[in-house]
Amino acid sequence: MDPALEPQVTITTRGEDQVEEFRVNGKLYAVKVTPPHGVPYYLVDDLGNGTMSRRDSLDTGLRVPQWVIHSF
Repeated sequence: MDPALEPQVTITTRGEDQVEEFRVNGKLYAVKVTPPHGVPYYLVDDLGNGTMSRRDSLDTGLRVPQWVIHSF
């Protein structure tokens, strides 16, 4: 496995918030912000253009059935 493709995680604090930055090959693709009192939220670069969008959860809610109905 190529070590450059392994995600690098940097954990820092900004004020009272804990910030986790996720990078692959040096490119930032997600940030998790955990405030001391409250629910963590995520900033995610969906398109890879550097614009982060906020998500309260990484769960998309989409559930795709993964069972076999019929095989030939």
